[in-house]
Amino acid sequence: RIVPVFALLACSVSAQAATVGAVVDGVQMPAWVERNGQRTPLAPGQSLLPSDRVVTGDNAKLLVRMPEGSLLRLGEKANLNIGDMAESRSDGQRLVSATLDVLRGAFRYTTQVGSGYQGRRNVSIRVSAVTAGIRGTDVWGRSTDAQDLVCLLEGRISVRHEKQEFVMDEPLQFFIAPRNEKPKPVGKVPQKQIDEWSLETEITEGQGATRAGGRLRVEVARMADQQAAQALEARLKTAGYPAVIDPIPGGQYAVCVLGIATAKDRDALAARLKGVVSGAAPSAPSVPSAPKRY
Repeated sequence: RIVPVFALLACSVSAQAATVGAVVDGVQMPAWVERNGQRTPLAPGQSLLPSDRVVTGDNAKLLVRMPEGSLLRLGEKANLNIGDMAESRSDGQRLVSATLDVLRGAFRYTTQVGSGYQGRRNVSIRVSAVTAGIRGTDVWGRSTDAQDLVCLLEGRISVRHEKQEFVMDEPLQFFIAPRNEKPKPVGKVPQKQIDEWSLETEITEGQGATRAGGRLRVEVARMADQQAAQALEARLKTAGYPAVIDPIPGGQYAVCVLGIATAKDRDALAARLKGVVSGAAPSAPSVPSAPKRY
């Protein structure tokens, strides 16, 4: 069963709502999007649309900018289903609505104070049996086979779990709902723990990430055989790396990964891609079926 983890300023969406998409800002690969039965690697600048499923692999992270400027971060081995995303006008104001289902992994959702957005939000993130209603808040959470966790970093949330309902309005409060057990009382987590949790969802320099506006690249291989280059490109894409082929004067083909922002990330990615080329890198993770929604 999936129910909302949090909703931002819940309000109705007009019938004239137009579909909008989120945009990938950064990727610590491997990561994929599944759309219309096809799985492709994620890259900065790529749009995420309703009905997409996002998957991250080992040691992977993802930064997504929502239509109104808020930020969604995902950690490794995460699964996220995107429901609806739409923009409309309500009472003369812009309204952006979205539904996101976190099936597995760690996430952080942050409303951006300086994003310039002046409308209203109706965003819900669903994970298992915990519901938190939010307004202008920074929230970190994680869903595993053992439990669901929601931690308030800033702001105020109303939390509902089964028949229990309460408010969390102090920074660093957290709520844990174990599987098949009673939920734990709301507690306070030390800042040190928050710092550790944040690393699970934060893209840091030197881990081989690609970023929006990144100008560096890794050349994985240069080949004279176009078919061999295409085969390597396909292999990298299957493994979650958005490779492209760059024709080189003289009849050669460079297989590259683009969009890298820093030299440290370039060097780290180059080292990791050696494992993919040699066959040492893990294959794409399986994706669990989405639970029924009631």
